[in-house]
Amino acid sequence: MTAPAPAAPRPSPLPPFLLGWGLGALLFLLVRGLESALLRDPCEGRTTLALLVPLLLGPGGIAFTTTNWGRPRRVALGLGLVVASFLPALAVGVRDIGVLRTTGCAGGYVVIAPEGRRSVSEITVREGESLDLTARVSGYTPQSHPGPFALSVRSPSPGVTLTLGQASAPAGTAVPLRVTVAPGTAANAYTVTVQGVQRQGDRSFAAEGTLTVNVQP
Repeated sequence: MTAPAPAAPRPSPLPPFLLGWGLGALLFLLVRGLESALLRDPCEGRTTLALLVPLLLGPGGIAFTTTNWGRPRRVALGLGLVVASFLPALAVGVRDIGVLRTTGCAGGYVVIAPEGRRSVSEITVREGESLDLTARVSGYTPQSHPGPFALSVRSPSPGVTLTLGQASAPAGTAVPLRVTVAPGTAANAYTVTVQGVQRQGDRSFAAEGTLTVNVQP
């Protein structure tokens, strides 16, 4: 009587998984190469390309995995694609979008804050009193946008006035900002605005911040 033949070992899922990850990484590198070759503008189209590969590999890899669920090697290949959508594709894409924000490609904004503290969007001031804050242009850097931003303020009521310590400042530089409520100003919530504008030739770059001033009697 002969002994039964031993069962054949199941193939390892690691090689197809690595193949899927490698294909995803290769697609990412190809798109990055096309980005460098085709995009001349430092901002236009770069956010789309930063998200293109993660959006292709993630849902595409999941769809490939689910439609081949009964085939372990193909499932491992699909999981490799999904992992590649996160690393390196999404990780590098998020970093690139962060760089675009710091170079002003995502626009600018004005941060309003008490001295040495975090930004605020709302303050309370009694009539006849003042509150000292700071304002600074953010979203741009002195390296990406050298030179000063011209600063201005707007208020919906003559009883709520904003006074800037200086008329212009480079990006990232805090400027004193005083909010004053005149005596007799009606108790209400007033939305005031601080804006910074820089002009470079025929182009202009704007940053804006708003603050709600709650006036109390």
